[in-house]
Amino acid sequence: MNATQPQSASRCGKTVAGNYPTNRRLAGTVLSALAMACAAAAAAEITPSPSFHAWAKTPPMGWNSYDSWGIVVPEKEVKANADYMASKLAKYGWEYVVVDIQWYESSAKDMFCPANPVIVMDEFGRPQPTPNRHPSAAGGKGFKPLADYVHAKGLKFGLHIMRGIPKPAVEKNLPIANSTWHAADAADKTRPCAWCPDMWGVDTTKPAGQAWYDALYQMFADWGVDFVKCDDLSAPYQSGEVEAIRKAIDKTGRVMLLSTSPGATPLEQGAHVAANANLWRISGDFWDDWKALKEQFERVDHWTQFRGSGHWPDADMLPIGTLRMWTGGEKTKFTRDEQITMMTLWSIARSPLMIGGQMPLNDAFTESLLTNGEVLGVNQASANNRQLYRNGDQLAWVAEVPGSKDKYLAVFNARDQRVLDESRAVFKSAVVTRNTPGQAVDIDLDVTGAKKLWLVVDSTADGSAMDHADWAEPRLLGTQGETKLTDLQWVSASSGWESVKVNKSISGGNILIDDKQAAYGLGTHAPSTIVYDLPAGTTRFKVKAGLDQGGTRQAGGATVRFLVYTVDPMVGSDAPAMAIPVKLTELGFQGPCQVRDLWKQQSVGEFTGTFAPLIPWHGAGFFRISSK
Repeated sequence: MNATQPQSASRCGKTVAGNYPTNRRLAGTVLSALAMACAAAAAAEITPSPSFHAWAKTPPMGWNSYDSWGIVVPEKEVKANADYMASKLAKYGWEYVVVDIQWYESSAKDMFCPANPVIVMDEFGRPQPTPNRHPSAAGGKGFKPLADYVHAKGLKFGLHIMRGIPKPAVEKNLPIANSTWHAADAADKTRPCAWCPDMWGVDTTKPAGQAWYDALYQMFADWGVDFVKCDDLSAPYQSGEVEAIRKAIDKTGRVMLLSTSPGATPLEQGAHVAANANLWRISGDFWDDWKALKEQFERVDHWTQFRGSGHWPDADMLPIGTLRMWTGGEKTKFTRDEQITMMTLWSIARSPLMIGGQMPLNDAFTESLLTNGEVLGVNQASANNRQLYRNGDQLAWVAEVPGSKDKYLAVFNARDQRVLDESRAVFKSAVVTRNTPGQAVDIDLDVTGAKKLWLVVDSTADGSAMDHADWAEPRLLGTQGETKLTDLQWVSASSGWESVKVNKSISGGNILIDDKQAAYGLGTHAPSTIVYDLPAGTTRFKVKAGLDQGGTRQAGGATVRFLVYTVDPMVGSDAPAMAIPVKLTELGFQGPCQVRDLWKQQSVGEFTGTFAPLIPWHGAGFFRISSK
């Protein structure tokens, strides 16, 4: 048989097509070590394995609507993505089609939860799909018609739900289905979600609390739901509601995977979440931002001890292809090398794989990421996956090939080709947080003689994913008088999330810093760089740089630093790649080895002693190594 001849591999009893060949600061380090030690001690508590672990023997693979459609995905687009998956991806193991947040909210417009939600409910207070986006749900049919459509394609249907009980159901004190209780009996008004106003918490110490979750998940089962992503469970961790939801699912008698969100799930809760859920988020919302991707290396490594069949640490969705359709759609901000890095890391770390982009708009490159059987085979069928070493921003991961003495090897060049040189800044703030007076800093700089202006927002390494930032009322003074910077056209502008906005916050609202609205300004999200040419005669630059309330109102956000430059802030190497060495003896190979490139699906050649592939900046290499 030719080395690249199509073969197949088993995944949860189904055939999957593919080509299958025969350092932080000391304090942070100490705290991290302590947390990992505690978690390691708890990891043994996962066994014996709960029966629901058999429902996800391998990491789930599918599509989730959030990255492409926010809270406004219409039924026709869910069907279009299901059609694409069935025709192009199902044979590679992709099977879940998941409708994300607020499918029950009739006034939704973009990706942000409305402050005054209009929740469609049944007579028992249970959320129902809003017919203006899901017409087949009209007449009380719920998601059953859509689930039937997905099932007819040979796929599985999933949905998102917020933790808790709808506030309108509590206000009306509606009865809880199949019980003698009412909504007010189940509600816990002391534990609402901090960032979405839809729900009150549920008091699971009361019978009414369990009755609510039993009724809700029985409805999901009746609809034919196969996968539930329950939000606001992980950060902060809600152990009582996690357990109540687990019990409710088990009572239905239907196979429904449970995914908890968002992260970061506390590592010390690893044993508990693994004993109750099939997958759980290890970070906040992950978007197409290199710094966010780089932070995932440490997270997937820390969660290694809890990774296993039926219980998977989830590095979040794959923001590839066309995203943010509520703004008209835009291509992922990840470079091709960064997308390969992400797919390689998610595969070698056996994270669940959930596509975020609008799949019918996939280009050939995006499709190639999702249909490489050799790469997906590592995600679905490998063992003892672990980080081999980390030397700064050079990393290597290794895994066993079941039934073989071969090894899978992933190497990463996570270094930046060009980095920010803070010594060149003419202004550099301390870290600005919600505790900073005014949540902002005032900047007044002499820029006499400067030709350009660089405005930089740098995120910190605290894991916050809500770094919304504003340059409020930026203005230039000089021989020409005073000029609003926003009246000029920038040379370039980048934002870690969304696109830089003029006279709006990054989330599209008013520019609000500490409850005070700016008359004009720039809204962005760290990491961000905005570059302007300065008019001749400019002598001063003034601005208030602060945290926008779109981030500060959310749990954990925001923490940034503001920097201003009048010379190019970036320095770095002109070399296109860097060698990432691995001693083959550390993989258990003593003699010559054959190396196969999984991405290129071809042999690299024979190596002895050390294998040191050249890896581009922000890039990765993925290999299978065999004794000759």
